[in-house]
Amino acid sequence: MSEMTSTITAEEKNLKGKTYPAKSYAALSASSGLAPAPIQRRAPRPTDVEIDILYCGVCHSDLHQIRNEWENMMPTVYPCVPGHEIVGRVVKAGSAVKKFKEGDLAAVGCMVDSDRACPNCRAGDEQFCDSMPTFTYNAEDKHLGGVTYGGYSDSIVVDEAFVLRVPEKLNLAATAPLLCAGITTYSPLRHWNVRKGQKVGIVGLGGLGHMGVKFAHAFGAHVVLFTTSANKTADALRLGADEVVISKNDAEMQKHLNSFDFILDTVSAEHNVNAYLDLIKLNGTMTLVGASPTPLPLAVGSLLFRRRQLAGSIIGGIRETQEMLNFCAEHSITADIEMIKIQQINQAFERLARSDVKYRFVIDMASLK
Repeated sequence: MSEMTSTITAEEKNLKGKTYPAKSYAALSASSGLAPAPIQRRAPRPTDVEIDILYCGVCHSDLHQIRNEWENMMPTVYPCVPGHEIVGRVVKAGSAVKKFKEGDLAAVGCMVDSDRACPNCRAGDEQFCDSMPTFTYNAEDKHLGGVTYGGYSDSIVVDEAFVLRVPEKLNLAATAPLLCAGITTYSPLRHWNVRKGQKVGIVGLGGLGHMGVKFAHAFGAHVVLFTTSANKTADALRLGADEVVISKNDAEMQKHLNSFDFILDTVSAEHNVNAYLDLIKLNGTMTLVGASPTPLPLAVGSLLFRRRQLAGSIIGGIRETQEMLNFCAEHSITADIEMIKIQQINQAFERLARSDVKYRFVIDMASLK
């Protein structure tokens, strides 16, 4: 055993079971809403960084999770502290930490660990870990027991391997949603090689959709935004869409039959995916990134007769998430946000349920101090 390994092992033994108190907002049941709740964070181990949380984005999955709407797929364990779009500043770095030092800007997304050994993890796709990644909240806490607690808190401790660097030039509050909404749309657009000369559709103009439009535009594609709301047309064009189609208008939809190279569907509610499949050209792909609580009917013939592909995607690996943050810095891309105080979170959730936000709530965590 090397001297460094021996030192780390001894340090970990000394820290075993040690915690410190943190403030948070938590849901105690599916109907309780969020309220102040004290939690315990683990004392930083040698490879950990402790982050003072400055901003946390409010993701639609936070709403699904606190209301236990994914009970069949990912049941909620209460108390639940949501939040996986975290930007903050390092206040402590373990003795073996190499990438971060005290005072550095740092970010945490949807994962805080994985088995790091399976083929997917070794390939940089930790989000598809064969043993399941450890999600930032509502996952098994392998250090303290119980479940992990997320970013609706004043502090978090994460292994440096799952912490991202935040480029200095980015607006910190508007960067927070990139850690989920950003990478969730960036990753499939990159994976299916969206590029100049292609026709790309984005379904829905919400927290995910508005980022999809920005990225597809930055990649050089001809971008078509599909929405049920005509009043979103001006915003879609401002964000980078070349065309806007009102999906309830059958005549408008018919004009685009068999013409898309790629469609990214960001809608998380029940909707008719077959209407969009019919718009994809031979060998094209439609990828779902929204998780509907109910199964979606599929017209298989639409796939068969154009050799279309229907796919799914979640977030991205750590390496790709860092790539995305760097891309955003180079292209001046951040989320369109509405800042709130933590005390406004329950009202924000009600508005989010009505799609009444342009286009991502971000909590100023100074309001929790």
